Amino acid sequence: MRLHPEDGPTTMDVMTNDRNPPPTGERTTEPLTQYMHRANQWVRDFDRRHPLLWDLLFTGFWVTAALIDYTGGGWRNVAHNPDAPGPLLLVLSLGLSVPLLWRRTHPATVLFVMGPFALVNAWSGATLQASLLQLVVIYHIALRRPLRDLWWATALMLAPVTVSTVRFGEGEWSQQVGSHVTSVGVAVLIGITIRTRENYTEALEDRARRLEIERDQQARIATAAERARIAREMHDIIGHNLSVITGLADGGRYAAARSPERAAQALDAIGTTSRQALGELRRLLDVLREDETARPAERSPQPGLTDLDRLIGRVRDTGLPVHTTAEGRATLHPGRQLTVYRVVQEALTNTLKHAGPDVASRIAIAYGDRGAVTVTVTDTGRGTPSGAPSDGRGIPGMRERTAVYGGTLEAGPRPHPEGGWRVHLHLPEESPQ
Repeated sequence: MRLHPEDGPTTMDVMTNDRNPPPTGERTTEPLTQYMHRANQWVRDFDRRHPLLWDLLFTGFWVTAALIDYTGGGWRNVAHNPDAPGPLLLVLSLGLSVPLLWRRTHPATVLFVMGPFALVNAWSGATLQASLLQLVVIYHIALRRPLRDLWWATALMLAPVTVSTVRFGEGEWSQQVGSHVTSVGVAVLIGITIRTRENYTEALEDRARRLEIERDQQARIATAAERARIAREMHDIIGHNLSVITGLADGGRYAAARSPERAAQALDAIGTTSRQALGELRRLLDVLREDETARPAERSPQPGLTDLDRLIGRVRDTGLPVHTTAEGRATLHPGRQLTVYRVVQEALTNTLKHAGPDVASRIAIAYGDRGAVTVTVTDTGRGTPSGAPSDGRGIPGMRERTAVYGGTLEAGPRPHPEGGWRVHLHLPEESPQ
């Protein structure tokens, strides 16, 4: 970065940032360099906060220098006409320095305003050094204006030296014009260099902002996906176990009057199911805790095909008959096993909640090659929700789990005369790696 973003480059552009100390064993930054860097940063911050004040200070400095050159008579050392009138010199000194106040906002206009003063300066032979301040203006044109403006700006800058050479004829033409062209070229080159660096820095900052926005978006997407996953898990864990507990409690109430032993069995099953649900819920909540002092979350394998018998057994304990058939050999990896388990769990839970009394359920599983599987769960219930409250997460959750593996899921009432409800899951073969 330059000392002043608008007035030219400094050697501080390439100095080491003292905020990044070198590794141990390397030579540290010199104290003078640190002081210069702090001064550079302070001036740039001051200019950013008070641009008008800085413009006034900058312009005031050069106006004072121009007036000192005029009043002190130093201009006569290089003048072609040392007898130029004083009032003219004063007007020229002010005309070539005061417009610098607007050099950053209107550089082209400032150069046009200074042009007539520069021509009179050359024609009169005063040759005031204040005319060199046009180099500051052409630097700002190279920094801020379209580069095509440099053609007419350079021509306007060369007009006074051409007039002076033709009128007074001192020195060779190439020497007079060539030195001025070199000065203009250096000013233009500095402006273009800093402009290129500014554009590059802005591009990097814009890219950083876009990456930050993309990072935040990815974080929000990941958070939403994690919330959906947690909601599915809690729905499957709590919803199924509460449905089983409800069925056991209803069965135990009817059995209490006729068969106390059956009622006791129902209460035991309710206790076992409740403890299992509480354990699964506690493991899930332990994973979500961010407190560093929290005990490590208890980890256990996710349910799979081997847990289907225990799941079906709990459902049967509620009084719902469940018939199962399986074809083929199971070769599913744990993720697909969890999907099958959760779909069967949700289908049986919906049967318990919505199918009504005196129903039966049937589960048919057909395993294919390379992880392909088809699961069909049917019941003989009403085929429509019975009015029991529902959170609407069951079927969407099954579809989301199925979509992960490119599968399909159909859920809806069975046609007459069968009646009831049908859930059909199909996971295709795994793609070869």
